[in-house]
Amino acid sequence: MKMVSSQPRKQRKRLASASWSERRKFLTAPLSKELQRQYGIKRLTVRKGDTVLVMRGDYKGIRGKVLTVSYAKERITVENASSKKANGEVIYRSIHASKVMIVELDTSDKRRMSAIEKRRKSLPSAGGEEVVVQQGGSS
Repeated sequence: MKMVSSQPRKQRKRLASASWSERRKFLTAPLSKELQRQYGIKRLTVRKGDTVLVMRGDYKGIRGKVLTVSYAKERITVENASSKKANGEVIYRSIHASKVMIVELDTSDKRRMSAIEKRRKSLPSAGGEEVVVQQGGSS
């Protein structure tokens, strides 16, 4: 989705009225260098079950599994990015997907792995090296 106006009110309105397919694009995060070499792509939509490293904010440096992905809020919750209430209840803090880096993919979904393979084939080959995509369930 391309921002046409420089006016903040129009940008907020465009983000708030975005369709679900456009919101999905807001929830992309870069892959780690080793995953980029392994799969041949640079970024991917964050999914529940992926392991991410928080790169910005109060929880910078925290690594954990993605617990929820909220398209409505355009935020994700990460396992170890939490705080406790006075009664001991754990509250998971929401983080924008652009502020994390995917360090381990949840490869249990065959459709996702085929989509990764399709994207890799559509990109121009870097250096002509063959990239093999591993399929299987890592839980």
